Amino acid sequence: MASRVLLAISGRIEYHARTMTSASHTTRIYVDADACPVKDEIYRIATRHGLPVSVVAGNFIRVPQEALIERIAAGPGMDAADDWIAERAGLGDIVITSDIPLASRCVKAGAAVIAPNGKPFTEASIGMTLAVRNLMTDLRSSGEITGGPKSFAPRDRSAFLSALDQAIRRIQRQRSQRSAPHQD
Repeated sequence: MASRVLLAISGRIEYHARTMTSASHTTRIYVDADACPVKDEIYRIATRHGLPVSVVAGNFIRVPQEALIERIAAGPGMDAADDWIAERAGLGDIVITSDIPLASRCVKAGAAVIAPNGKPFTEASIGMTLAVRNLMTDLRSSGEITGGPKSFAPRDRSAFLSALDQAIRRIQRQRSQRSAPHQD
């Protein structure tokens, strides 16, 4: 089935046909691509599992020319990429982001959400994570704290690879259990 790559830049919308698997039951990986340090790892794992990937950024971003990888330029708005992802991600999908408000929206929609450092965002953790993020934002804006998050390290990449692979396998297992006929 042919899907389309949507480019919405400066108010202009262009559609580009591209072959993609888009069955409604297929897990899709959504990547909040601006400043994402693990894009190559995502492409590699998605290809291994045969999963489509939507790479979403505010503007043009280079992606490999592969049938399962879709590039989305969501537009120049402050949260255009986040809004695009949040409107589409749902149960059985995976979202890769370090943006905590976006993670919160996607968790509430039922998606599995993983930060590039491998930290999963869950229903149980997202409330506290969002509260801490808001507190740190307030402290930074008042000049109390001037530093940001710690640097991305090789162990973060390793933790991410493990977390993504686990999320894919968990979703596949849940799907197979739901689709298996119940025997009484």
